[in-house]
Amino acid sequence: MTTMIRATAAELEAQRESLLAEVHMTFGELRDRAESYSLSSDELDVWHTIEGIDYLLNGEC
Repeated sequence: MTTMIRATAAELEAQRESLLAEVHMTFGELRDRAESYSLSSDELDVWHTIEGIDYLLNGEC
């Protein structure tokens, strides 16, 4: 059985901000480091999670 998690846009935005604070970077800094393949494994996990959040927030699903 599939589990569905529902979150509001405000909850997703709060989670996004919390993740950026966790890695002590702005979105731009994180993106730039991701593009240059210079993220730790924990930072890479945050990057992928933020990509997913942004996908949901942009209504592309």
